[in-house]
Amino acid sequence: MILVTGGTGVMGSILVKRLCEAGKTVRVLTLPDDPNVSRVEKLGVDIRYGDISQESQISGVCRDIEIVYHLAAIIVTRDETLFKTINVHGTRNLINAAKKDGVKHFIYTSSASVIYPKPTPYSLSKKYCEELVTASGISYTIIRPTLVYDKGKGGLEFDIYLSYLQRFPVVPFIGRGNALKRPVFVGDIIEGLIAVCHNTTAMGKIYNFSGGEAITMRDFSLLCLKYSGKPDKPIVSLPVWFCKILAGVMQVTMKNPPLNWQKIAGITQDADLDPKEAIEDLGYKPRKVTEFLKECFPRI
Repeated sequence: MILVTGGTGVMGSILVKRLCEAGKTVRVLTLPDDPNVSRVEKLGVDIRYGDISQESQISGVCRDIEIVYHLAAIIVTRDETLFKTINVHGTRNLINAAKKDGVKHFIYTSSASVIYPKPTPYSLSKKYCEELVTASGISYTIIRPTLVYDKGKGGLEFDIYLSYLQRFPVVPFIGRGNALKRPVFVGDIIEGLIAVCHNTTAMGKIYNFSGGEAITMRDFSLLCLKYSGKPDKPIVSLPVWFCKILAGVMQVTMKNPPLNWQKIAGITQDADLDPKEAIEDLGYKPRKVTEFLKECFPRI
């Protein structure tokens, strides 16, 4: 049996469906009263309810489990303490449960942001989780996705960024947009995750599940505007130092500031992760964003 945490999310529910189609027996761990549980209810999976940040609530969730896919995490939040509570404490609790019940393979979905030279509370939480996983004593595989995009709501950060690009008549851009990214299609990540299952070659490895080509944030933004039907919308670059000051003022004066360090860090720092090892070991086949992004518009 395979356990998937975060299995009712967009990416998680696609993974659960693919595992079921492959004939796997699947258990899904999700929060009580999760409104998205309908995404997996009809798949015949074993649904368990519990909060991973509360060790008592996930007692026994790994019983009879051979493989764990740990996708559950907080990515965006007003309360930065949740990065530690959910991401770090939750991962520690799940590792303890997995060790207790003899899980053979722990597959952890991390983030490309762990390589940032100037970290964020989110990236630090994911980096610490990687350390917990590698020191756990369980056979593991760590996956580092880059910026995820999809035809529908398959990438939270991508959806937020699209909304930002479309919000103003002129796009206020943080910095010059020279940071290199490798946007990745959600379907390519799912196929990579499936390829890790029962794959002994993948054990003890960290794989970059990144897109098939690097692109600057500015060029990526221009592509998004083009396929959104607004190719002529102007972009005005703002100095990074000014954006940092503005974010600091907003943090003090606003309850829900639209600009913060996490957003600045995400736009201005490289995440050009090479997927070569995943391609060689897993047959991972990432698509090029310049060729495939147009297939994700109009948005579902």
